Amino acid sequence: MGRGDSQPVSQGSRAVRKPAKVTAWWYGLVGAGGLAFGLIGERRPLGEDLFAHPLFVYFAAVAVALLVLRLASGRPVPLLISERALLAGCFGGLALFLVGNFIAAHLLAG
Repeated sequence: MGRGDSQPVSQGSRAVRKPAKVTAWWYGLVGAGGLAFGLIGERRPLGEDLFAHPLFVYFAAVAVALLVLRLASGRPVPLLISERALLAGCFGGLALFLVGNFIAAHLLAG
């Protein structure tokens, strides 16, 4: 069983359930966000600056979302989503960003 599966994990004196739903939501949202930011990436709607590049803004939004998840749950994020799933989601989001960028540049450009 992987770390993202639902299994009890001891945290201090109480057992905490690691839901697999959170991991599924993580993959879905990070993938959809990567594709969406990739589709708008060719137009550069936020400007030409490095910090305004859609890929940079995308990963900044992912970081903010993980911080919000940490504050909302009151537990460290690796107790909710395994490190491997976090890394795989980031690489999947990057790949879907590139797919979206390719679609915007080559298939939607008229």
